[in-house]
Amino acid sequence: MAQMNFGGVVENVMTREEFPLEKAREILKDETIAVIGYGVQGPGQSLNLRDNGFNVIVGQRQGKTYDKAVEDGWVPGETLFGIEEACDKATIIMCLLSDAAVMSVWPTMKPYLTAGKALYFSHGFAITWNDRTGVVPPADIDVIMVAPKGSGTSLRSMFLEGRGLNSSFAIYQDATGKAMDRTLALGIGIGSGYLFETTFIREATSDLTGERGSLMGAIQGLLLAQYEVLRENGHTPSEAFNETVEELTQSLMPLFAKNGMDWMYANCSTTAQRGALDWMGPFHDAIKPVVEKLYANVKCGNEAQISIDSNSKPDYREKLEAELTHKSKELASSTMLIINKNKVLQVLKDELTAQKEALGTQYPNKYYNAKPDPKYEKATDNTSDSKIYCNHDHIYRQYTGFYLR
Repeated sequence: MAQMNFGGVVENVMTREEFPLEKAREILKDETIAVIGYGVQGPGQSLNLRDNGFNVIVGQRQGKTYDKAVEDGWVPGETLFGIEEACDKATIIMCLLSDAAVMSVWPTMKPYLTAGKALYFSHGFAITWNDRTGVVPPADIDVIMVAPKGSGTSLRSMFLEGRGLNSSFAIYQDATGKAMDRTLALGIGIGSGYLFETTFIREATSDLTGERGSLMGAIQGLLLAQYEVLRENGHTPSEAFNETVEELTQSLMPLFAKNGMDWMYANCSTTAQRGALDWMGPFHDAIKPVVEKLYANVKCGNEAQISIDSNSKPDYREKLEAELTHKSKELASSTMLIINKNKVLQVLKDELTAQKEALGTQYPNKYYNAKPDPKYEKATDNTSDSKIYCNHDHIYRQYTGFYLR
């Protein structure tokens, strides 16, 4: 196994050159691989295995995802079965269900985990917190993991482009002495590029931290905060969106992914360089305590328990959809409030400007040029409205604060 130096730390890594596809096929030639679950990871991993020449079947209950499997070419009764039948036929059971579904389906799967079989995961959640999930495998089977560092959609699209997605791999239990070969062969078979060694608990804790942090939760919070500040200070929705989301996702992130942060610094304006260097520190110092709190919550199992409690309820999908819809409406409502405030302020400013142009020297310059009247200043101090007015001329600040009350 090759070794790579990451920031001064030497890590074990398996490459496709060192473990070619032909070797993977030879190791798994007598295995029947059952992919259980056709949701997020199931389609990408199963289709890549099939296209790479492995003996793979799919186990899925009737419903929309079952129909999706049929659309993707899986044949009922030949390569597509119910969960029980697929588990019975398989020598390697790839459990690619959601964390909530794993707990509910586990009593159905467990009787088919007979001696010598392998139980495969793409996430360490169910095993790491098995005191909470109840997923305790028999001692006479292999328990292994390959966790692609991306969605099943990315895994599939990169495979079709001839590229590989990096994955983590781990062995929790080696009952047959073949666990390592099985794991690496499956990692190559599903379309991994590099395979980095880890453990179930490290994968689970880093994954939950990433999802709640820089991959989704933190990035959404950061983008929303910047968008709101720009809108509150009079920038148009399109301008706030372009400077917050569009430029990041469509221009900078593809270049960052391709060339790295050093290249980004070397290929942006000196103004951008200076600003990024100056503000990286304050952002880091503000965010790190939040990440530390998040990681502590993940490691002690609190975040896992929250997921288990919410996702185990029979109506969790409906409630999740309702919450996402509510969040979208909340954001839209907040945005419209900012838009309407700015419209009122712009109308007032336009009216005052028109009066000044019409009256010329007769316009009451003593109000326009003077400092704010203390009574108006006091009326607008310490309010959200006053923060919006403060960048406009004095007469505007006085009159808008007065009129809006």
